[in-house]
Amino acid sequence: MKIFYHLPGLFEFYELYKAFLPLFREHREYFYDWCEIGSIYGAPNDCLWGGGRVGFGDAQPDSVAALMKEYGISARLTFSNSLIREEHLADRKCNKLCEIFESGADTNADKSRENPNVNEIRTNQNSIIVHSDLLLNYIKSKYPNYYFVSSTTKVITDFEQFKTELSREEFRYVVPDFRLNKQFDKLNVLTNEQKQKVEFLCNECCWFGCYDRKKCYENVSRKSLGENCEDHICVSPTAQRGYRFSDAMKNPGFIGIEDIQNIYAPAGFRHFKIEGRSLGSALILEFLLYYMTKPEHQLKVREEIYLDSTLDLF
Repeated sequence: MKIFYHLPGLFEFYELYKAFLPLFREHREYFYDWCEIGSIYGAPNDCLWGGGRVGFGDAQPDSVAALMKEYGISARLTFSNSLIREEHLADRKCNKLCEIFESGADTNADKSRENPNVNEIRTNQNSIIVHSDLLLNYIKSKYPNYYFVSSTTKVITDFEQFKTELSREEFRYVVPDFRLNKQFDKLNVLTNEQKQKVEFLCNECCWFGCYDRKKCYENVSRKSLGENCEDHICVSPTAQRGYRFSDAMKNPGFIGIEDIQNIYAPAGFRHFKIEGRSLGSALILEFLLYYMTKPEHQLKVREEIYLDSTLDLF
């Protein structure tokens, strides 16, 4: 069974992917043969419909769309702002992004769902990660060639609510809150169709006991809308440490590569999201090495990327 990773930084780490994707294609022997890139997600800076994380990507949309089309990878626009109002729907920049990336989509991509043997990443159908139903309905009506992903910013921690979200036909995938990741007694009794729609967030570093996660996401939504608001104060007892992959690995909700191979894949789950849009490209590379690269080839891949003089890794 193929496993599909959904990677961060469509606009934020364009230069990194411009170096990494040729390696992934030309030296496939460096990487696990059971994994593929299902999509790369993100949003440019000053994106009114953006959410989840404050965007800082400055890559040109046309160049980004062309790169994804060249490698047959679904580009996902992260439009997960939860506070969209009617007047925001006419935003010129976001509508232009929809136009650019819709034109790169393959309108026959849904055939991959009809035939499970079709490799999903070859379809190159682009997609939208969305929180607001108002925005979802607007994009569906105006740009019909996208598929949609229900955003983890909904903070769905109740399993019955999660099953309700899975039943919504509008969504091809649903990303639950990471605190549902290990509820195997409930996950394993989902139908096969439901399992194909689950996209687990693997490497979240947020405090497992966080009670303020939805407010954190709402604060980002307000900033994306240009509202004058104070920064959200993280309630985590270790907030001052920032993101550390070593800390994420200790999180009770963490999904490591052995978990994917030995637990999730045998149970019928195929889709896994890697977070990191607000992190540095050097750390994103570590995610690509850990989740996708065979241990004996990790140094080769790291050297190829670090020795690329066009990259400004940090």
